Amino acid sequence: MRSLIGLLAAAVVLATAAPASAADTDASRLAVAREMIAAWKGADWRKVADLFADDGVLRSMMLEPVVGRPAIYERIAALGKGAPGGVTLDVAHMGVIDGLVFLERTDRFVYNGHPGAVPVVGVLDIQGGKVREWREYYDRASLVRALEGGGK
Repeated sequence: MRSLIGLLAAAVVLATAAPASAADTDASRLAVAREMIAAWKGADWRKVADLFADDGVLRSMMLEPVVGRPAIYERIAALGKGAPGGVTLDVAHMGVIDGLVFLERTDRFVYNGHPGAVPVVGVLDIQGGKVREWREYYDRASLVRALEGGGK
């Protein structure tokens, strides 16, 4: 009887010691990604930043990473000044592979009065309802042209 009680106690300890990320599901990760998409479209830069973990990382692969929610907010809000109408993340494909959310999309915006569009693939590591890391893959020259009004 003692060994059965011991086994049950161990099972309870193991069950309650599971990491917070164990509660993450594909559906919960996709829900956070959809919140992020809506925040970009609504030009809600505070919401965009708040969806990151305190020590989250925003990585545009051609630039140095931005680390921490305050720095991410500063970067996004600065970009947002040129795009007060928001940025539409026109998602062609979205899914979860090995716990990461992949977004194949075209970002559409009007930046400083110039309409533009850039194809992007984003990879989001979402844990505990927050973005731990967001990696963006795109052609930097195409983005710069689009921001300057030379690309559609």
